[in-house]
Amino acid sequence: MEIDRGTGNVFADLGLPDPEERQTKLKLAIEINEIVKARRLKQAEAGTLLGLPQPKVSQLVNYRLDGFSVERLMGLLTRLDRDVEIVIRPRREPHQDGQVSVHALR
Repeated sequence: MEIDRGTGNVFADLGLPDPEERQTKLKLAIEINEIVKARRLKQAEAGTLLGLPQPKVSQLVNYRLDGFSVERLMGLLTRLDRDVEIVIRPRREPHQDGQVSVHALR
């Protein structure tokens, strides 16, 4: 049996468009959902706090993220009392494309 090693980005491995953006949005949404879950907020309560209608919260909870930009998701995190920091640094591997990564500090 032959096994192919993944790239670390399932969206790239599946050949989907914009894999880095999709992965970034997913990681941001995971953090939002973890905070909402930890606070035991119902979708309507989360919507009030986030400034979203309940159907948009449902999309977020179910990771249907096409209607959300990275910027919007970062803004939602700030509404949940989180700081979002963007760090720009030289590439680790000089002959590869740069990458976007999300790291949550808890």
